[in-house]
Amino acid sequence: MLSDSPTGALVPTTQARRRRPRGAAWIRAWWPSVWPPTLAFVVAILAWQFLPGPMGLPVYILPTPSAIWATAVDHGPEFVSAIVLTSVTSFAGFAISAVLGVLGALVMAGWKPLERTLYPYAIILSTVPIIAIAPLVVIWFGTGTLSILVITFIVGFFPIVANTLVGLQSASSTSVDLFRVYHASKLQVMLKLRFPTSLPFIMAALKVTATLAVIGTIVGEYVAGTGGGNGGLGYIVIVASNRLETAYVFAAAIAAALLGILFFALASLLSMRVLGSWHESAMKAEQ
Repeated sequence: MLSDSPTGALVPTTQARRRRPRGAAWIRAWWPSVWPPTLAFVVAILAWQFLPGPMGLPVYILPTPSAIWATAVDHGPEFVSAIVLTSVTSFAGFAISAVLGVLGALVMAGWKPLERTLYPYAIILSTVPIIAIAPLVVIWFGTGTLSILVITFIVGFFPIVANTLVGLQSASSTSVDLFRVYHASKLQVMLKLRFPTSLPFIMAALKVTATLAVIGTIVGEYVAGTGGGNGGLGYIVIVASNRLETAYVFAAAIAAALLGILFFALASLLSMRVLGSWHESAMKAEQ
């Protein structure tokens, strides 16, 4: 059974696709790919917990997982507040960069002189390390949340613009000619052909940018974070490292890593929802 995809191609419907395994069958299907990394993780945690003592490593050099957990619990309210602040700022910067990045790419793709004028500068700016731009952002916008948000936006904006432009230009010339034969306007070609064709590229850019957003926020908090106990994870890393509270530094770093994984998982889920009924990459991921 076939149905029309957003790009006009005939693809199998959801009912005709291979059914995903359920229950015990799902466990049997996934277990061979799950147990090796799980076992490696358990072995690494056990070695991390029990080897530093016999090796004579002091806790300020390599704190054990139990020490890291105890430190996170001791700083409970402050630590949770930092996680929430970093999460909100990362998501806000990510969302703004995604919306403006896609809109900017659509405008440039629809007006070639603008694309030829601005796209080279977008590529040049994307190659500048964010750590070099961050101090300038602080000078222009001051310390605090606004500067952190701007830094997070800059990190994600250019990858989304670049990927979206590539996707918008990936529509086949045959499909474009077919739209022109039926006297479709440029806006119709853009919205009904080029934009659906670019969705896999946009979703890939969002998954990459989701993790970069957390990195950008941490960098912003390094150079523009607020004090008084109201800083995010990046601010905690600075303060704890100055106090040689290595366990607290590890706790903040682990929380940031888990936050990046969560953002990537949410972006992957969005990709599956958007592409799942017609694009091959999402259909394979669901099987």
